[in-house]
Amino acid sequence: MSDPTVIILQACFFGSLGVFALCAAVRAVAVAYRPATKPPPVPSGRVPVWPYVHIDLLWMGFIFLTFYSISIGSARVVAAKTAMPITPQGLLSSIGFHLVLAGMTLMVMMWRIRPVAWLGLRWPNWKRVFLIGPLGMVAMWLLGFGLNATAYPQWIKSLGVEPMQDSVKLLQNSQDPLILGLMSVAAMFSAPLCEEIVFRGYLYPAAKKFVGPWVAGLCSALVFAAAHNSLSALLPLFYFGCLLALAYELTGSLWAPIAMHFSLNSATVLVEALARCYDIPLNPGP
Repeated sequence: MSDPTVIILQACFFGSLGVFALCAAVRAVAVAYRPATKPPPVPSGRVPVWPYVHIDLLWMGFIFLTFYSISIGSARVVAAKTAMPITPQGLLSSIGFHLVLAGMTLMVMMWRIRPVAWLGLRWPNWKRVFLIGPLGMVAMWLLGFGLNATAYPQWIKSLGVEPMQDSVKLLQNSQDPLILGLMSVAAMFSAPLCEEIVFRGYLYPAAKKFVGPWVAGLCSALVFAAAHNSLSALLPLFYFGCLLALAYELTGSLWAPIAMHFSLNSATVLVEALARCYDIPLNPGP
């Protein structure tokens, strides 16, 4: 069976785009025909939408097209079995890409609101991250255990798809300490900070401005999952994206999803390191 990754990832990207466009159009028509005496609805939650305007649709589109191009391009290379080995230069480029995109997103918003106020970084209850982070990690592990207890792994293998993310496989198999170090830095620091700024800090509330919190949370989570270019991790990452958006909405501070993202990735790096040191088989069986 041919690898269906490209088709499924395209369906996720364009599905999220279609749902967003449809809901935004319906919402715009409803606002246009609302009686003048009736005030417009105020989006619920603690993540503000007032800094966003219609021109943000352009930057949202840029982010969407950037991750679509990278994800689909990488999936096609893998499907054609022409992927090059991961090198330190490639990992540095990936870290640099995330830093540049997050920095550009910050610049897009800085002219209208300070980052501290925009992302809720001055959070009085910041100590809660020490509870929120591990709770997010446990929620993901429970999902993983649940999926492994079902036929999900066998179904993924039956599609001819690699059942493990490239990043996890790299942590398990690479013998290059520089590659392991860079991969750990990317997983523990670059991804939690940069991806949260782009996906939860910007993409989610910008979408919320036009379609409300529920549709924005689902669409941003689907794009987040598809952007990781892994069919086997698509469902868990979609679930994780929803949890991250929910944590941001409930707290109003980006520290909450950053803590969850950091905890999950750090735990993965730590578990893989311990497994290598003590020769523990993490994936027993055929």
